[in-house]
Amino acid sequence: MNLSETGESRVNGYLFVLERSLKTFLPAEVVRDAVREIESHVRERVLSADGAPNEREALEKILAELGPPLRVAQAYSAERTIDEAVATGRFVPMIRAVGHLALTTVAGFFAALGLLAAYLGSIAFVALAFLKPIFPNNVGIWVHDATPGEWSFNFGASFPGLRNQHVTGGYWVIPIALFLGLSGLVLTHHQARRLLTRWSKRRRA
Repeated sequence: MNLSETGESRVNGYLFVLERSLKTFLPAEVVRDAVREIESHVRERVLSADGAPNEREALEKILAELGPPLRVAQAYSAERTIDEAVATGRFVPMIRAVGHLALTTVAGFFAALGLLAAYLGSIAFVALAFLKPIFPNNVGIWVHDATPGEWSFNFGASFPGLRNQHVTGGYWVIPIALFLGLSGLVLTHHQARRLLTRWSKRRRA
Protein backbone atom coordinates (compact mmCIF):
# COMPACT_ATOMS: atom_id res chain seq x y z
CA MET A 1 0.00 0.00 0.00
CA ASN A 2 1.39 3.36 -1.07
CA LEU A 3 0.44 6.16 1.28
CA SER A 4 -1.13 9.40 0.20
CA GLU A 5 -0.12 12.75 1.68
CA THR A 6 -2.77 12.30 4.36
CA GLY A 7 -1.46 8.84 5.22
CA GLU A 8 2.12 10.15 5.41
CA SER A 9 0.97 12.88 7.79
CA ARG A 10 -0.70 10.29 10.01
CA VAL A 11 2.46 8.17 10.17
CA ASN A 12 4.65 11.22 10.83
CA GLY A 13 2.31 12.35 13.58
CA TYR A 14 2.48 8.92 15.23
CA LEU A 15 6.29 8.94 15.03
CA PHE A 16 6.44 12.48 16.45
CA VAL A 17 4.44 11.50 19.52
CA LEU A 18 6.50 8.32 19.83
CA GLU A 19 9.74 10.31 19.78
CA ARG A 20 8.46 12.66 22.48
CA SER A 21 7.45 9.66 24.60
CA LEU A 22 10.79 7.92 24.14
CA LYS A 23 12.65 11.01 25.32
CA THR A 24 11.13 10.54 28.77
CA PHE A 25 12.77 7.11 29.05
CA LEU A 26 15.93 7.11 26.92
CA PRO A 27 18.88 9.40 26.05
CA ALA A 28 18.54 11.56 22.92
CA GLU A 29 21.11 9.62 20.89
CA VAL A 30 19.29 6.38 21.61
CA VAL A 31 15.89 7.89 20.77
CA ARG A 32 16.92 8.67 17.20
CA ASP A 33 17.92 5.06 16.55
CA ALA A 34 14.74 3.80 18.22
CA VAL A 35 12.48 6.01 16.09
CA ARG A 36 14.25 4.91 12.90
CA GLU A 37 13.88 1.26 13.89
CA ILE A 38 10.18 1.58 14.68
CA GLU A 39 9.53 3.71 11.59
CA SER A 40 11.14 1.02 9.44
CA HIS A 41 8.86 -1.57 11.02
CA VAL A 42 5.76 0.59 10.43
CA ARG A 43 6.61 1.24 6.79
CA GLU A 44 7.26 -2.44 6.16
CA ARG A 45 3.81 -3.20 7.54
CA VAL A 46 2.30 -0.47 5.36
CA LEU A 47 3.98 -1.75 2.18
CA SER A 48 2.78 -5.30 2.82
CA ALA A 49 -0.83 -4.18 3.51
CA ASP A 50 -3.39 -4.38 0.69
CA GLY A 51 -5.11 -1.12 1.64
CA ALA A 52 -8.55 -2.70 2.12
CA PRO A 53 -11.17 -1.44 2.66
CA ASN A 54 -9.44 1.96 2.38
CA GLU A 55 -6.15 3.60 3.23
CA ARG A 56 -7.35 5.25 6.42
CA GLU A 57 -8.80 2.10 8.00
CA ALA A 58 -5.88 -0.05 6.90
CA LEU A 59 -3.36 2.39 8.36
CA GLU A 60 -5.27 2.79 11.61
CA LYS A 61 -5.38 -0.99 11.96
CA ILE A 62 -1.60 -1.20 11.59
CA LEU A 63 -1.00 1.55 14.15
CA ALA A 64 -3.54 0.05 16.56
CA GLU A 65 -1.80 -3.32 16.38
CA LEU A 66 1.52 -1.62 17.09
CA GLY A 67 0.00 0.16 20.09
CA PRO A 68 -0.29 3.72 21.41
CA PRO A 69 2.99 5.67 21.16
CA LEU A 70 3.43 5.92 24.94
CA ARG A 71 2.97 2.17 25.40
CA VAL A 72 5.37 1.42 22.55
CA ALA A 73 7.93 3.78 24.11
CA GLN A 74 7.59 2.07 27.49
CA ALA A 75 7.96 -1.40 25.98
CA TYR A 76 10.94 -0.40 23.83
CA SER A 77 12.75 1.33 26.71
CA ALA A 78 12.09 -1.65 28.99
CA GLU A 79 13.47 -4.11 26.47
CA ARG A 80 16.54 -1.98 25.82
CA THR A 81 17.20 -1.43 29.52
CA ILE A 82 16.84 -5.12 30.33
CA ASP A 83 19.01 -6.16 27.38
CA GLU A 84 21.75 -3.80 28.59
CA ALA A 85 21.51 -5.15 32.13
CA VAL A 86 21.67 -8.80 31.00
CA ALA A 87 24.52 -8.17 28.56
CA THR A 88 26.75 -6.11 30.86
CA GLY A 89 25.75 -7.27 34.33
CA ARG A 90 26.63 -3.82 35.67
CA PHE A 91 25.02 -2.76 38.92
CA VAL A 92 23.34 0.48 37.78
CA PRO A 93 21.66 -0.99 34.64
CA MET A 94 20.55 -3.98 36.73
CA ILE A 95 18.93 -1.75 39.35
CA ARG A 96 17.31 0.37 36.63
CA ALA A 97 15.93 -2.71 34.85
CA VAL A 98 14.58 -4.27 38.05
CA GLY A 99 13.02 -0.95 38.96
CA HIS A 100 11.33 -0.79 35.58
CA LEU A 101 9.85 -4.26 36.07
CA ALA A 102 8.64 -3.23 39.52
CA LEU A 103 6.75 -0.29 38.03
CA THR A 104 5.23 -2.17 35.10
CA THR A 105 4.35 -5.69 36.33
CA VAL A 106 2.91 -7.12 39.54
CA ALA A 107 5.34 -10.05 39.57
CA GLY A 108 8.20 -7.64 38.91
CA PHE A 109 7.10 -5.53 41.88
CA PHE A 110 7.30 -8.42 44.35
CA ALA A 111 10.53 -9.71 42.80
CA ALA A 112 12.03 -6.23 43.13
CA LEU A 113 10.99 -6.08 46.80
CA GLY A 114 12.76 -9.36 47.48
CA LEU A 115 15.90 -8.28 45.63
CA LEU A 116 15.90 -4.91 47.38
CA ALA A 117 15.69 -6.58 50.79
CA ALA A 118 18.55 -8.91 49.86
CA TYR A 119 20.72 -6.05 48.57
CA LEU A 120 20.09 -3.93 51.67
CA GLY A 121 20.76 -6.84 54.00
CA SER A 122 24.07 -7.58 52.27
CA ILE A 123 25.10 -3.93 52.32
CA ALA A 124 24.27 -3.79 56.03
CA PHE A 125 26.75 -6.59 56.76
CA VAL A 126 29.47 -4.80 54.78
CA ALA A 127 28.72 -1.59 56.68
CA LEU A 128 29.06 -3.44 59.99
CA ALA A 129 32.52 -4.64 58.97
CA PHE A 130 33.64 -1.04 58.36
CA LEU A 131 31.99 0.29 61.51
CA LYS A 132 33.51 -2.28 63.89
CA PRO A 133 37.03 -0.72 64.01
CA ILE A 134 35.53 2.76 64.49
CA PHE A 135 32.94 1.83 67.11
CA PRO A 136 34.21 -1.40 68.69
CA ASN A 137 31.87 -1.11 71.67
CA ASN A 138 28.77 -0.53 69.55
CA VAL A 139 29.16 -3.12 66.81
CA GLY A 140 29.25 -6.88 67.19
CA ILE A 141 27.26 -9.66 68.75
CA TRP A 142 24.83 -8.33 71.34
CA VAL A 143 24.12 -10.79 74.15
CA HIS A 144 21.01 -10.31 76.25
CA ASP A 145 21.61 -10.11 79.99
CA ALA A 146 18.83 -12.54 80.76
CA THR A 147 18.14 -14.63 83.77
CA PRO A 148 20.35 -17.68 84.33
CA GLY A 149 19.58 -20.44 81.89
CA GLU A 150 18.25 -18.09 79.23
CA TRP A 151 20.38 -16.86 76.36
CA SER A 152 19.69 -14.79 73.26
CA PHE A 153 21.75 -12.65 70.94
CA ASN A 154 21.68 -10.57 67.77
CA PHE A 155 24.30 -9.22 65.40
CA GLY A 156 24.38 -5.54 64.54
CA ALA A 157 25.17 -2.00 65.63
CA SER A 158 23.52 0.18 68.23
CA PHE A 159 24.15 3.76 69.29
CA PRO A 160 24.57 4.32 72.16
CA GLY A 161 23.81 0.74 73.18
CA LEU A 162 21.07 -1.75 73.88
CA ARG A 163 19.46 -1.84 77.28
CA ASN A 164 20.07 -5.03 79.25
CA GLN A 165 22.50 -6.21 76.56
CA HIS A 166 26.25 -6.10 76.11
CA VAL A 167 28.40 -6.43 73.02
CA THR A 168 30.79 -9.34 72.67
CA GLY A 169 33.04 -10.64 69.94
CA GLY A 170 36.31 -9.04 68.95
CA TYR A 171 37.55 -7.91 65.58
CA TRP A 172 37.04 -11.40 64.21
CA VAL A 173 33.48 -10.32 63.42
CA ILE A 174 34.89 -8.13 60.62
CA PRO A 175 35.83 -10.96 58.20
CA ILE A 176 32.57 -12.74 59.02
CA ALA A 177 30.51 -9.63 58.25
CA LEU A 178 32.49 -8.99 55.07
CA PHE A 179 32.04 -12.58 53.92
CA LEU A 180 28.29 -12.54 54.57
CA GLY A 181 27.84 -9.12 52.96
CA LEU A 182 29.92 -9.72 49.84
CA SER A 183 28.53 -13.22 49.34
CA GLY A 184 25.02 -11.84 49.66
CA LEU A 185 25.71 -9.12 47.10
CA VAL A 186 27.14 -11.60 44.60
CA LEU A 187 24.27 -14.07 45.02
CA THR A 188 21.61 -11.36 44.87
CA HIS A 189 23.18 -9.85 41.76
CA HIS A 190 23.28 -13.28 40.14
CA GLN A 191 19.62 -13.88 40.94
CA ALA A 192 18.66 -10.47 39.58
CA ARG A 193 20.46 -11.21 36.31
CA ARG A 194 18.73 -14.59 36.04
CA LEU A 195 15.37 -12.95 36.63
CA LEU A 196 15.97 -10.38 33.90
CA THR A 197 17.23 -13.03 31.48
CA ARG A 198 14.08 -15.14 31.97
CA TRP A 199 11.85 -12.10 31.59
CA SER A 200 13.61 -11.06 28.39
CA LYS A 201 13.32 -14.56 26.86
CA ARG A 202 9.65 -14.81 27.81
CA ARG A 203 8.92 -11.40 26.31
CA ARG A 204 10.58 -12.32 23.01
CA ALA A 205 8.73 -15.63 22.92
